[in-house]
Amino acid sequence: MQILILILSILLPPVGVALKHGINNDFWINVILTIIMFVPGVIHAIYVNFLR
Repeated sequence: MQILILILSILLPPVGVALKHGINNDFWINVILTIIMFVPGVIHAIYVNFLR
């Protein structure tokens, strides 16, 4: 399951966050970061899913 979350965090960051944490504040922050620029969304998804 961790590998699937990692792949989704890189390809579709909001989906990776939603899969692990659900639709909460982290998801909406990630959606905004992904819309503004893709790379901050990926960094945030990896941080939320694996480092926090």
